[in-house]
Amino acid sequence: MEKEMTNIAGQPATVSAAAEATNGLATGNFIQPDIDEQLFRFNSEDTPLMNLMLRAKRVKVNSPEVDHYMIDEPRAVVTTTAAVSGDNAYQVELPLGPADQNLPRPYTTLLVESVDGYSADGRERTPGRPLMLFVKGRSTTTNYPVVTAVNGPRNSADDEYCTIPEIPAGTRIVILANSLYETQKEVDPDLTVPRPTRVYLQKRGMNQVVSDYFESQKKSIPFSKAIIAEQAIANFKIRGNRTLWAGRAGKFKLDTGKMGLQTVYTTEGVRWQFKRELQHSGRWTVEKVIALAKMFFTGEDVPKTALLLAGKNLLEQIQCIDFSKHPEIQITTKTNSIGWTVTNFHTVFGDIEIKREPTLDRLGWSNSGALIGEDRLVHYVYSTEHRFSGRMEGEEATRSGILIWDALALKGSCHIWIDGEGGQQGSEALGMRLWDSEEAPGEDDLAGGVVFYLLRDCPGIGAAARSGQMWTAVKSGGALVWSEYAGEQAV
Repeated sequence: MEKEMTNIAGQPATVSAAAEATNGLATGNFIQPDIDEQLFRFNSEDTPLMNLMLRAKRVKVNSPEVDHYMIDEPRAVVTTTAAVSGDNAYQVELPLGPADQNLPRPYTTLLVESVDGYSADGRERTPGRPLMLFVKGRSTTTNYPVVTAVNGPRNSADDEYCTIPEIPAGTRIVILANSLYETQKEVDPDLTVPRPTRVYLQKRGMNQVVSDYFESQKKSIPFSKAIIAEQAIANFKIRGNRTLWAGRAGKFKLDTGKMGLQTVYTTEGVRWQFKRELQHSGRWTVEKVIALAKMFFTGEDVPKTALLLAGKNLLEQIQCIDFSKHPEIQITTKTNSIGWTVTNFHTVFGDIEIKREPTLDRLGWSNSGALIGEDRLVHYVYSTEHRFSGRMEGEEATRSGILIWDALALKGSCHIWIDGEGGQQGSEALGMRLWDSEEAPGEDDLAGGVVFYLLRDCPGIGAAARSGQMWTAVKSGGALVWSEYAGEQAV
């Protein structure tokens, strides 16, 4: 049977076109059917990401290419890559990775976690009170910071300087404030320049054409310019919303004929901008949602709100969580600040507002979702949205439309993509998994450099692997060497 024609895409609104859409009925002989008026209304909840973009911080730019800086705050923690053996030395080079070496500037103080300091006379260790280091300068050969101890051991109580105790590899070191000598006024600026990402702004447009004859007809179907425009704009928003999620960045030349070669830009969807991806499988539990909230609200970048835009299957799984063992958990329905009706999941770390995103279903990501900080979005605009209307040259018709040139970019490192489809994480994204077992993950589980969030103590990894920590492993000499993860979670 021949497929019924239900719509003619991209065609002007003429009587002939409308007749063709109604199976070729003669001009003027319209049938009056039941009209689903909801089809022509704007449904803001059908394009949540675009509505978030329209509410986001608006930045006007002078070029369709923008250097976007994703990280709002510098990192607070660095990690040693090798052990420091001290050997009664008064100063040592602190071995750090390439991304960490320039963060501790001269005259900065550093707090060494898990390494005890010493009493004022340097004779007795002070358990629970960490060692503090002072950065004297930089090594000209290795670029490592050169440090001395503030509260380390002393060979004699009368010694002016402390020696350096042993600092194991993988030790977390927290960067504190600098400490200047009494006449000092000049100090190195903090190194807080992150790596920029090139963002392309995409020019999107919508046109509609209405002939004079069509508009003058007394039609049985209650079409009008307003209804036609409403349907066109709704379609424009839905397609734009898909682009905001899944578009890929591109820049190429196009021969336009009479206007010559011109550049076309396509923008990068936010799906590919996430720097943290949670690879989830199995059933969702209360413990998993609380772990997700902890990862979101306790990182370097702390947002004000958490909005989970979820595909239909992910939303169903979260709604079906068994809360019988957690009567203290509050699940409520509320209207949020945007005006959406959301499911509010209250945790001690913060509230997660859960909203269905139909576009994820259309893109094949029904088991996935995006945990987004609403106040951590940037809307770049090159050309302010404007509408136009005018007569078509040589035609008895009017053309009207909308033009907008913009892009949406994630700001900060709080955002988490929840991948429930079993795909590979982005090339620059940190892959994370929730691990609920006392046995250590196997080598196959570590593909792609995954970091494991422990939902229970894991003696298979080591005695220090406790619930709520993040651990990762590298293969060395044919064996897996585990260490607590303390690296940056965004690039």
